[in-house]
Amino acid sequence: MSLIQISHLDKSYGQLKAVSDFSLRADRSELLAVAGPDGAGKTTLFRTVCGLLEYDSGTINLAGFDINKDFDKIKPLLGYMPQNFSLYPDLSVEENLYFYAGLFGLGKNEYEQKKKRLYRFSGLGPFADRRAGKLSGGMKQKLALSCNLIHDPEILILDEPTTGVDPVSRRQFWDILAKLKADGSTIIVSTPYMDEVALADRAIFIHNGRKLIEGRPAELLQYFDSLIYSVTAVPSSRLMLQLNQIEGLISRRFGSSIHLYIDPHQKIEKYYERLSQLGIDTGSISPIKPELEDLFIQLMERPDA
Repeated sequence: MSLIQISHLDKSYGQLKAVSDFSLRADRSELLAVAGPDGAGKTTLFRTVCGLLEYDSGTINLAGFDINKDFDKIKPLLGYMPQNFSLYPDLSVEENLYFYAGLFGLGKNEYEQKKKRLYRFSGLGPFADRRAGKLSGGMKQKLALSCNLIHDPEILILDEPTTGVDPVSRRQFWDILAKLKADGSTIIVSTPYMDEVALADRAIFIHNGRKLIEGRPAELLQYFDSLIYSVTAVPSSRLMLQLNQIEGLISRRFGSSIHLYIDPHQKIEKYYERLSQLGIDTGSISPIKPELEDLFIQLMERPDA
């Protein structure tokens, strides 16, 4: 049986359906990524799974316990890190850890042992006396994660923990998650970054409270059903507007280049004349393999998404 089992979950705010018929499972020592745009329902899903919100229908089981009947048994097993986790900015790194250790009833000796382990893998040891408010964004997130790990939870639920954090700190944070997973933790993490989705064991794409697809990151690309081409051109707003007026052609900015999507039954040469009129060198157009971000964009733009 999966360590986390959610079946046919529904959650509404009045007439707004925030989570609709959502099912999810996560096995022991698995890292599951939940990806979706802002307003997709990720935070509502996580808060409901953690027992912070009531829900309309469905079932939530964590470690074999029903969240409605056995929440007192679930609580010690669970670590939840919301988007805006409350650190105390005027307390030092160590004082924040000690405070959260007290909330979970850890004795002094147990706390000292846990603290050493957390410092070791988070790299926070040299900053133990620094006030939390003076930490960088990446360090704050590491401290927030450490506070959630102080009681050794089996299950970690992290809501966009690296949003707004620099790329190096994001990578370091995910290195920590990999170590936690190797030590037996089961982790569900939401993220808007497709490079992070690629690091997970499995991923779920969510939109408008519904699950769109689920699977191993490398296998998800089978759902991409267009041909894709990269164009070497400056993606100015004017050019993008003109490209989007070409029937049958979808265009999107990708860094300093442009990606073009066409129906798999069409040929790109069909559009060469129109593209040339826009000043695009057709010799710069080359077929490429889709990435997770291409799939993500395509799924978000489907009429039934």
